[in-house]
Amino acid sequence: MKGTVILTVAGIVVKVIGSLNWIFVSRVLGGEGIGLYQMAFPIYFFALSISTAGVPVAISIITAERVATKDIFGARRVFKISMALMVLTGILFSLLTYFGAGWLIDYHFIRDARAYYSVVALAPAIFFVTLLASSRGYLQGWQRMTPTAVSQIVEQIFRVITMVLFANLFLPWGLEFAAAGASLGAFAGAVTGLIVLVYFHWKLDRDIQRDYGPEELKPRPDEYQTTCWQIILRMFKLALPVSAASIMLPVVSNLDLAIVPQRLEVAGYTVNQATELFGYLTGMAVPLVNLSTIITASLAMSIIPALSEARALKDLSRVYDQTAASVRISNFVCFPAFIIVLVLATPISTLIYNAPGAGPAVWACSFSIVLLGLHQVSTGVLQGLGHPTIPMINMILAAVAKVVLNWTLTAVPSLGIVGAAFATAADMGVAAIINLYFIHKYIGYRMEVGQLVKTIGASAVMAAAVKLFYDLTMTVWSVNAISTFGAVFVGCAVYIGVMILIGGIGEADMERVPMLGRVSIRFLRRIGVFKTTK
Repeated sequence: MKGTVILTVAGIVVKVIGSLNWIFVSRVLGGEGIGLYQMAFPIYFFALSISTAGVPVAISIITAERVATKDIFGARRVFKISMALMVLTGILFSLLTYFGAGWLIDYHFIRDARAYYSVVALAPAIFFVTLLASSRGYLQGWQRMTPTAVSQIVEQIFRVITMVLFANLFLPWGLEFAAAGASLGAFAGAVTGLIVLVYFHWKLDRDIQRDYGPEELKPRPDEYQTTCWQIILRMFKLALPVSAASIMLPVVSNLDLAIVPQRLEVAGYTVNQATELFGYLTGMAVPLVNLSTIITASLAMSIIPALSEARALKDLSRVYDQTAASVRISNFVCFPAFIIVLVLATPISTLIYNAPGAGPAVWACSFSIVLLGLHQVSTGVLQGLGHPTIPMINMILAAVAKVVLNWTLTAVPSLGIVGAAFATAADMGVAAIINLYFIHKYIGYRMEVGQLVKTIGASAVMAAAVKLFYDLTMTVWSVNAISTFGAVFVGCAVYIGVMILIGGIGEADMERVPMLGRVSIRFLRRIGVFKTTK
């Protein structure tokens, strides 16, 4: 939970800084300049996905296994090998991006030749980001999430400063150079993020020297029976499925682009209407779902090394307990988020986007929140158990289901974009359910029905409170912002209160919450909700 809270706070800070960044950069570059930047960025993102996507997961799993058995020399050796591999990989993909920029222009993969400079400017960043990935994975393997969080924030701050500074500086030379200047932000962010991690590596080494004896720092007799190539092969086996799964996300997005607008036209919408509805779904509803699951995304990252350590120690009861706790936390967080978005779909769309027309798409996408949370956490559990291939295969099966449902439901005139949103929810649901089946197969875990019923019951009471408060205050004040924020606050308070009263949250659950947990327990003991212990 501590790691989850740290990563969640960092994720929120990074998103806020990123949002402010686009406001400033858009003012400098305008729509055309942003377009040039966005033409280059997918190339950078694709190269990065291939070279680094599964690396932190793979290294954190192997490192956690070594640390669990106090094989400190082995853990350090894994890190050195991974860094050497990442140096070579980073150089390779940086050079491919740099020298391939002209080829991408010549063969019209990038339609505007002015984007050449942006691609070239992004190329050096790939090298440093690959080193970042390896460093973060190693530190996560030690279950140290603060380095990842701090480096992400510092990386984002320097990225934003550099983007705005160099975009302004190069603007007199032409829009294409201004966009390239903005692209240099990725390089500056990666370098500063890496510098931060160097400090945390030094701090970790100091702690290792203090906490471990000479025997644990020496190589074990059988250490070199595992060759460098065997370690690299294991990394690839763990990393490739995660990389393939991450590449599935842009693939599915492109399938949506190909299918949804076309099927909306079949349903009777004009081209302009179909484009507008597609924007409501992908540009407004889906980002809200992703924002609602930022905690479960952090939880999934934190659970991987924790489970890897427990599995290496063959502590099956701890594996089971950590899995059960992660699923409980996912449901506890995602159900109220689902209720808020479900009940306040149109008010939220109006408040955030000034687009009440997005309400139906947001409403239908709200069902994805609980399912996406379960999918993220169950994927993290399976990766921590050493089965990263299973979530990848499940994502492919879920994507097939989504394509079929997109094709079928979106063309139904009475559904339209709501049908596409339901297909998105089904995509997450299919992947989550199959993941949970395999978790049951490997460790015997089944979702706690009693806990789930309590969570659903508290969510139902919350839904009534949110609806009642919003309607009542809108009748009195008619100010959407006040009614929406007030309904969210009241709804969350009611949800937590009901969960405590019906036993959905106990002292053991609260003890897991950093800082606030113990304070809350003391308060609830004073008012008689929890029994006072002698």
